[in-house]
Amino acid sequence: MSQPLELPRWIDLGVLPLLNISLALVVSSLVLTWAGQDPGEVVRVLLRGAFGSRSGWSYTLYYTTTFIFTGLAVAVAFHGGLFNIGGEGQAIMGGVGTALAALAFADHLSAYLMLPLMVLAALGMGLLWAAVPAALQAWRGSHVVITTIMFNFIASVVLVYLLVDVLKEPGNMSPESRVFAPSAHLPAAHEVLRALGLDWPSTPLNVSLILALVAAGLVWVLVWRSRAGYGLRAVGFAPEAARYAGLWPRGYTLAALGISGALAGLVGINEIAGVHHRLLQDFTAGAGFAGIAVSLIGRNHPVGVVLAALLFGALYQGGAELAFEVPGFSRDMVFTLQGLVVLFAGALGHVAAPHLARWHAAWRSRRNAPPAPPASHGPVRHG
Repeated sequence: MSQPLELPRWIDLGVLPLLNISLALVVSSLVLTWAGQDPGEVVRVLLRGAFGSRSGWSYTLYYTTTFIFTGLAVAVAFHGGLFNIGGEGQAIMGGVGTALAALAFADHLSAYLMLPLMVLAALGMGLLWAAVPAALQAWRGSHVVITTIMFNFIASVVLVYLLVDVLKEPGNMSPESRVFAPSAHLPAAHEVLRALGLDWPSTPLNVSLILALVAAGLVWVLVWRSRAGYGLRAVGFAPEAARYAGLWPRGYTLAALGISGALAGLVGINEIAGVHHRLLQDFTAGAGFAGIAVSLIGRNHPVGVVLAALLFGALYQGGAELAFEVPGFSRDMVFTLQGLVVLFAGALGHVAAPHLARWHAAWRSRRNAPPAPPASHGPVRHG
């Protein structure tokens, strides 16, 4: 899972993602032109929809919150040498944990106790759902990519079973639980801002954005500023060398995927406790899979993940505005634009890396080359 090329951090974390996104925008412009659309107008509408109003900003940040959780989940596992494709299932189970805690205790506990309890439930369910594939990888050699994919389907089936046979609200034709008691409602951003004297439009954005940013900071401290994080990266980079150095790769496999699943489980806090206030189907809407692209674009670094999540949040919100405001611009074209960004910044993320590596090596060799000796004109002859 390590990078095949050694690039300076300022190129790997800055230049390479910007170059990949630029290539995606160029190809997107060609596709839009071929489809009879004006690329400039499309970009203006997309940016205006995502950032041109307080409502647009709020929806963008709401999507960003979910993508931060799933992007961090992929990044932590990646540093442990694991490719976690189970973020979707882990997010579903995080929502299940959030709902079970709310349905069981919200009628009896205050918000000061209920909200931390739901966070712990989301973390715990996501962790437990990732722990089984982690154990299978560590002790049985079952490839984590296969097992996490399979657990996505199992999580979907568990959710349907709970909503149809266990938690379905009586008299409701839709497969969903009853609405949680008010103590289990995560404060919305517009409620908090209005309490501070700021008039803000009502949107799904809630205080779980703060939780997402705190999670990004904690991941940075864990991975790059702790002894455990150093061991995690060592095991991910060279497990046999790490074992020779006295580390326990199996334990780090469990820890990496467990933390990854816990982070993905926090999607349930944003969606279930912060927006819907009940358990329902399809609340993740593919966010676990989008987190893979977010992590790849962000180079598996918390700062990069936050910025990539903001990019995807803007694409989701701006894309919705495009489908409404630009004549002839269908929802399928929105998915095409998003797919091109994923293709160039994710799947083809390392295509430009060899060229940048050669450019950087040539630039360093020119900069470090010794100065040429002065030209010799031979002895001076007199007479």
